[in-house]
Amino acid sequence: MNETTADTSPSITDTDRGRADAAGVLRSRRGRRLRRAATIAAATLSPLLVWVIAVPLAGLDLVAGAGATAQTVAPPAIVGATLVAGLAAWGVLALLERVSKRGRLIFTIVGWAFLALSLLGPVMTGTAGAVLVVLLVMHVATGSTLVIGLPRAARVQHRGNDGR
Repeated sequence: MNETTADTSPSITDTDRGRADAAGVLRSRRGRRLRRAATIAAATLSPLLVWVIAVPLAGLDLVAGAGATAQTVAPPAIVGATLVAGLAAWGVLALLERVSKRGRLIFTIVGWAFLALSLLGPVMTGTAGAVLVVLLVMHVATGSTLVIGLPRAARVQHRGNDGR
C-alpha cells in the first residue's frame, strides 16, 4: 500500500461509537419518557396527599359548588383530572419541542398561564372558606409539578469518557 493513500474504511471504534451513540439516544428517550411519566405520577399524588390531609385527617367535607350543582371531590375525580391534565401537558410540551427551539420556555409560560386560569374554577363554583383553600392548593400542587417537572425531565446530563 502506498504511504500517501489513507485507509478510508471505518474503523471498528467508529462503528462501535456509532452504535453506542444510537443506544445512548434510545436510552435517553426512554429515560425522558420515564421521568415525564414519573412527573405525572407526582402531579397525581400531590393533590391526593392534600385530600388525605383535608378530608380524612382534618374532617373537612370537600364539596365544590352549592345546591344541585354541588360535587364531592373524591380520589377518583382527582386522579382522573390530574391524569388528563398531565397527559395533555406532556402532549403540548412534546409538540412545542418539535416545532420550536424554545419549546420548553414556551411551555413554561403557557403552563403558568393555564395554572392561573385553572384557579378560577374553584373560585367560580361559589365555594368559600377552607374548602376553597384546599381546592386552590390542589390546583397549585398539580399545576406547579407539571409546569416545573415536565420540562426538567428532558434535561439529561451527558458525561464524556473523562467523567465531566
